[in-house]
Amino acid sequence: MLLYWKKKGIRGFRFDVINLISKPAYFEDDDEGDGRRFYTDGPRVHEYLKEMVKETGLYEDDIITVGEMSSTTIHHCIQYTNPQERQLKMCFNFHHLKVDYKNGDKWSLMPCDFMGLKKIFHTWQSGMAEGGGWNAVFWCNHDQPRAVSRFGDDTKYRKQSAKMLATAIHGMRGTPYIYQGEELGMTNAGFTSASQYRDVESLHYFDILKESGIDEAEVCEILRQRSRDNSRTPMQWSDGVNAGFTSAVPWIEVNRNHTTINAEECLEDSDSIFYYYQKLIRLRKEYDVISEGGYEPILEDHEAVFAYKRIYGGETLIVLTNFTDTCQFIEAADIKLSEEELTEYKTLIANDGLLRSAAGIRLAPYGAVMLIREP
Repeated sequence: MLLYWKKKGIRGFRFDVINLISKPAYFEDDDEGDGRRFYTDGPRVHEYLKEMVKETGLYEDDIITVGEMSSTTIHHCIQYTNPQERQLKMCFNFHHLKVDYKNGDKWSLMPCDFMGLKKIFHTWQSGMAEGGGWNAVFWCNHDQPRAVSRFGDDTKYRKQSAKMLATAIHGMRGTPYIYQGEELGMTNAGFTSASQYRDVESLHYFDILKESGIDEAEVCEILRQRSRDNSRTPMQWSDGVNAGFTSAVPWIEVNRNHTTINAEECLEDSDSIFYYYQKLIRLRKEYDVISEGGYEPILEDHEAVFAYKRIYGGETLIVLTNFTDTCQFIEAADIKLSEEELTEYKTLIANDGLLRSAAGIRLAPYGAVMLIREP
């Protein structure tokens, strides 16, 4: 199958839950969990991937391969993606997308554990860099709620928080991925009734949660925040019928906010989220420190700001992102710089409300900035 598509000129392959392909010879009962420990990152998984790559030539320079890894570890992801191993070019992990699961349960709501989120990002970024692995960095995909609704503010600060979230991962070490509509700031679907959902998992858990005794209104709120259908509504191209997606009846309802959030609107707004994403992509191509630099956590104990430093070839990049709806002031000393040293950094990109002085940097609500010092 891989050779068939490769011969047709396909140069990018995504492998779904590829780390589950090595199964045990004996299927024993799991009295401690759901069984995944027996088949995740199995004993022959690296052998199988190496064989696949060898037989298909998928490690050629012009081919991208990315693996979706379920419940994996840094140790294995280094092996999957270190060039010396010749398995995959990069891989997704999902640990950062479970920080709002109460007691590890997707269907139990809790606010995002921000300090936990920071720790996961810092651990994976640093660990993969030290081991020569390569991350695929992302917020959104077809199985996740919209990031701006989940980790930002999709009403008053929608544009600011969407840009902030983009800044947070597009400065990281790894390859950033953009999911359809993320570059427009598309939000969760806002469905209010079970009849509006199409995702089999959501409909299944609607029944399970009701049978467990949870009130239907509360179940609908859980689905509103957690359903995979939040990312599966039609792409919002315009403010027209069905958001310009189709003239037929779409299989799932279009988000009602398509009249104000759509591609046409973004293209007409010079300050749009779309153009901000374009600039982030351009910066990664222009500055080697973004595409090649190491990773160093900073402000690890700050309860509102996620921040890190990248260093490469004499360039130093500092990324500061405010995950709250209140202003945050970062003194030069907080990021281990003197006031004189801070003035040596220029602003590469920032969203709304940034104020700089020799003493420090004021981040507006959901503010973000990339600073760079060049040789």
